[in-house]
Amino acid sequence: MALATRPGGRPPTLAVLWRTTLGKKAVMAVSGLVMLLYLVAHMLGNLKVFFGPEDINGYAHWLRTLGQPLLHFGWFLWLARFALLAAVVAHGVAAYQLSRRDLAARPVKYVHTRRRASYATRTMRWGGVILGLFIVWHILDLTTLTVNPLGEEGHPYQNIVASFSTWYGGGVYCLAVLALGLHVRHGFWSAAQTLGANSPRRDRALKLTADALALLLTAGFLSVPVAVMTGVVR
Repeated sequence: MALATRPGGRPPTLAVLWRTTLGKKAVMAVSGLVMLLYLVAHMLGNLKVFFGPEDINGYAHWLRTLGQPLLHFGWFLWLARFALLAAVVAHGVAAYQLSRRDLAARPVKYVHTRRRASYATRTMRWGGVILGLFIVWHILDLTTLTVNPLGEEGHPYQNIVASFSTWYGGGVYCLAVLALGLHVRHGFWSAAQTLGANSPRRDRALKLTADALALLLTAGFLSVPVAVMTGVVR
C-alpha cells in the first residue's frame, strides 16, 4: 500500500508517517524486531548459568569491556540499554495509540460476540502490560539489585540464584516469560505482515518461524528459574 505524497509531490516526512496508521504499525514492527534480536542474545547469555559461576560472571564482565579502548568500561552496556529503552517506548506508544484509534473507529460494540481471533491475539494488550511491568521489576531485581535479597554487584550468578530461590522471584519471572511467548508468536507474524514479508507461498513458513521462536524463547528463559527452583543450579 503506497503512502500518498505531500502537496507538490514531496514524499511524506517521518512526522507525517508517524501520524498514519501504517506508520505506527511500521514503528511497532521495527522496534519489535529490535527487541526480538535482544531477547535471543539475552537468552543465550542467560544459559551460561548452566556452566557455572565463572562462565556467566566472566561473560557479564566481558559485556562491560566491549568497545574498549574506544569506549570506557561499561559504556557499551549503557548504549545498548538506551537503544533498547527507545525501542520499548516506541513500541508501547505506537501500540497504545493504535489501540485508541481502533476503539475510536468502532465505538459501538459488535452485536456478535463469537471469538474470531486466536488466544495470543486477544491477549496481546494485557500481555504487553504484564511485560512492561516485568521490565521494571527485572531492572530492580537483577540490574540495580534494589529488590534482590542478596544482590551483589559483579556477581550475576549469585544474584540469579538469590532471586529465583524465592517463590515471588521465580513466579514473577515465569509468568512474564509465558506472556512473552504469546507476545512474540503473534508479534512476529504481525511484523512480517506490516513489513510486507508475507505472501501465500511464505505464510506457512513465517507461521512456523513464529511458533519456533516463541517456543525457543519460552523454553530458554524458563529453564533458568526452573533449574534454580529445582536445585539443578544453586
